[in-house]
Amino acid sequence: QVQVKESGGGLVQSGGSLRLSCTVSGMNIDNHRMAWFRQAAGKGREGVACLNWKGTDIYYHESVLGRFAITRDNYKNVAYLQMSNLKHEDTAVYLCAVSRYASSYEDSWTLLDEYSHWGQGTQVTVSP
Repeated sequence: QVQVKESGGGLVQSGGSLRLSCTVSGMNIDNHRMAWFRQAAGKGREGVACLNWKGTDIYYHESVLGRFAITRDNYKNVAYLQMSNLKHEDTAVYLCAVSRYASSYEDSWTLLDEYSHWGQGTQVTVSP
């Protein structure tokens, strides 16, 4: 049984940093794209960042460019999201997702259907 578990969320002041981790068990992530999504209260789920199986093709939501960085460690079966210079509007539940596919494409990586396994999410709250 595949399990995806996020950790590292919390309450932080505006301008602060957090590092989220996504640990996957029950499958190897080596040949799968990994992504982070977020869902703010009352809003839909939006793609934050993704990277392909090799970690060479990376895409970000325009609002986090230059502030967030997605990485992965295939040996540990873990993906990370380093978040810096956090803003109040970054407040949301952050979810990790494992794609059905290995590669990342700019025009499709945010499509929810491309992901086969999801975590429950971790809350990130940024005070104004």
